[in-house]
Amino acid sequence: MDRIDLFRIFTRVVECSSFTRAAATLGLPRSSVSAAVIELEDRVGARLLHRTTRQVSVTQDGTAFYERCLGLIADVEETEGLFRHTASKPSGRLKIDVPGRIGRLIIIPALPDFLEKYPEITVELGVTDRAVNLIEDSVDCVLRVGPLSDSGLIARSIGQLPLVNVASPLYLERHGTPLTPDELEIHWAVNYASPSTGRVEDWEWLENGILRTRTMRSRITANSAEAYIASCLAGLGLIQIPAYDVRPHLEAGTLVEVLPDFRAEPMTMTILYPTRQHLSHRLHVFADWLEALLREAVR
Repeated sequence: MDRIDLFRIFTRVVECSSFTRAAATLGLPRSSVSAAVIELEDRVGARLLHRTTRQVSVTQDGTAFYERCLGLIADVEETEGLFRHTASKPSGRLKIDVPGRIGRLIIIPALPDFLEKYPEITVELGVTDRAVNLIEDSVDCVLRVGPLSDSGLIARSIGQLPLVNVASPLYLERHGTPLTPDELEIHWAVNYASPSTGRVEDWEWLENGILRTRTMRSRITANSAEAYIASCLAGLGLIQIPAYDVRPHLEAGTLVEVLPDFRAEPMTMTILYPTRQHLSHRLHVFADWLEALLREAVR
C-alpha cells in the first residue's frame, strides 16, 4: 500500500480511537485498516498503537508519529492541489472546542451561515469550559478566553473580550450603588470559582492604567456562568462578567452596570492549534470566520 495511504489510515484510527469506526469513515474493511497499521508499524520499527479488546490508544511514539503524519499528508494534499487551489472548496471534518456560553450564545446561532457558505465542511463542536487536550482529543483548534498556560501550542490572538460590573436593581435598592472602588468595602459580590482549578477570582479594576484587585465579601460562590448570572439577578451581589453575556439583561433593565469607569482588564480571546504549519484550508476559513464573528459580537 502507498505510504501516504498508510499515513491516512493510521491518523484516522488515532482520531477515531477505533479500527471499526476508522474503517467505516474510510469505506474500507476493518481487516484492511488493521493490516495497514501493522504494515506501517513494521516499516517504522515502532509500536504506534496500544490495542485492547475494548479500545485503541496511541503510544508515546505513536503521538509523535501522528503529528508528523499530519504534516506529510497536508504537504501532499497541498502539492496535489497546487494549480487548482483557487478553484477548490474547503471540505472535510473540523473538530473544534469552544467555551460554553460563547458556543451557545454566539457561535451556534451563526453556524448555519458558515455551513451554507462552506457546504462541504462538517463541524464536530465541543462546547465545554474544561481545557481539552488538542492532541489526546484529536481537536483541530480550541477557543480560549483569558491567560494561557505555556502549553507549547500555537496561539492566534483574535481580540479582546470587554468585561462589565453589574448588579440587579433589587441589590442596588437594598445596598446602594457603589460610585468608587473604595465603596466596594461595604458591598457584597457573587464569587466565581474556576471550574477547572477551583480558584476564586478577586474583584479587579483598571485605575489610571494600573490593575488593582480586592477580595470582596461574599456569601455565595458559583462555578458556572449561568449560576453566576442567576445569583446576580437574584440580588445576591455584584459580578464582573463579559459584556455580551449580560447584554439582554442590561437592555431589559434586569441588570444595571455599576462603576463603568472602573472595569476589569479585557480578557484576550485566542485560537490554539496543535502546530504552526500544515493548517488545512477548512481550518483557515473557519478561524477567519470565527475571528470576524467574535470581534463583531462581543463589542
